[in-house]
Amino acid sequence: MTNTFASLGVPEFLSSVLSAQGITEAFPIQTATLPSTLAGRDVLGRGQTGSGKTLAFALPLVARLSADERPRRARFPRALIMAPTRELATQISRAVIPLAEAAKLRTAVVFGGVSQVRQEKELNAGVDILIACPGRLNDLMGQNIVDLSRVEISILDEADHMADMGFLPVVRRILDKVPSGIQHMLFSATLDNGVDKLVTRYLSSPVTHSVDAPQAAVNTMEHKVFMVDADLKKELVRELAAGTGRRIMFMRTKHHAKKMALWLSKAGVPAVDLHGNLSQNARDRNLAAFSDGSANVLVATDVAARGVHVDGVELVVHIDPPTEHKAYLHRSGRTARAGSDGTVVTIATPDQRRDVTQLLKAAGIKVPFETVTPEAAAVAAVRGRKAEHVEYEAPVRQQPARKPQRAAGSAAEGEKSTSGSRNRRGGRGRGRAAGQPVASHEGRQPGQRSGESRGSGESRGAGQPASRGEGGRQRSTTSAGAGRRRARNRGGRAA
Repeated sequence: MTNTFASLGVPEFLSSVLSAQGITEAFPIQTATLPSTLAGRDVLGRGQTGSGKTLAFALPLVARLSADERPRRARFPRALIMAPTRELATQISRAVIPLAEAAKLRTAVVFGGVSQVRQEKELNAGVDILIACPGRLNDLMGQNIVDLSRVEISILDEADHMADMGFLPVVRRILDKVPSGIQHMLFSATLDNGVDKLVTRYLSSPVTHSVDAPQAAVNTMEHKVFMVDADLKKELVRELAAGTGRRIMFMRTKHHAKKMALWLSKAGVPAVDLHGNLSQNARDRNLAAFSDGSANVLVATDVAARGVHVDGVELVVHIDPPTEHKAYLHRSGRTARAGSDGTVVTIATPDQRRDVTQLLKAAGIKVPFETVTPEAAAVAAVRGRKAEHVEYEAPVRQQPARKPQRAAGSAAEGEKSTSGSRNRRGGRGRGRAAGQPVASHEGRQPGQRSGESRGSGESRGAGQPASRGEGGRQRSTTSAGAGRRRARNRGGRAA
């Protein structure tokens, strides 16, 4: 029996928006939670990545706000959705905005890594639904740019990932600022690392809905482990990347992800990278290339395991096996989304066999280890039809505009002017005429010009020698005759 959104209580105008997107039947997590969330109950939803959690909270959020119209106020959102990463926040906004626009509600997204100027303008213009990462939201609250005292609905997505990233103290500070008694919805794959304490502290008699076991292996997802010698690993990666469909490959470090994407592109397999060192513009550009098919391969770190939603990802490859089973499940959840088929391949070298065995056991997955080479039939079967070789084109780097050069006469005048300036400043020997004595600057006080009295503090007349101090030897600053007088004086003293 299929469940339509209208039969679950979703307003007709929202069901029409989903129908226009080709979404007509509810997924299990939506079927389980919508009756409770639409009624205003606090809900704890447990489901794996790709199970349809976003619509499970977006639909009741928009439905309840539209049913109770209130004037929009600057800096005071009516609903708050928190997500751990900017990718996930952006993905949520793509799902929420069409629904919100149908209800004439305004949405804003705030996250770090970019200037907050635009985010401030949106908040000052007034928003109904605020989608935020905890770090930037906490900063904006500290600057009194956003106030949560009028929030009516609070949603926390991927709470277990926030716990893994150490965000729970910030999340608690934020949730302490929302009014008590409002509706809370929390979605998480697991309840460890302090997530259960959030449930106890903020959710009132929550209705719990779980559609997946904590060790969920998606039925439509095929898991494989390829054992390969370390010196053949890179070629194996290239073979797996060379198919015609979209594939995401995970590496442990940002540097290696960037390096692998560049190497694949130069090897004729268009690839882009995604990791924490990229600017927001670069992230958007690379994700757009992956989405529109300009690049069929996305090489990413774990930052992309949350929030990247691109339909039709047929293969996920763990180039570097993750260190813990939750990361394995979230990475793998990029394929076989919403009931579609997908394959997950873990590449392991002989020295990694023990660690990978323990990883798969913790994830609840039992698969044999297959020893392969890049040319093996098993590799070709996973890769599928091979894509055509694409010549690599290095990105064009714009050179900074050169400053216009001055004419030769101008340059000469400038040099002369500089030289004269140095003479006036009393530079030591720079730019003086041949035979000209070097002016003395010893003992000059700050702000005192050359030739002013030093030591006695009295001003000298024109042509008088400058005094070096009371009873001291006199030095002239003007003429060659002064030099001759000094010579005669020295001669007289010697006699």
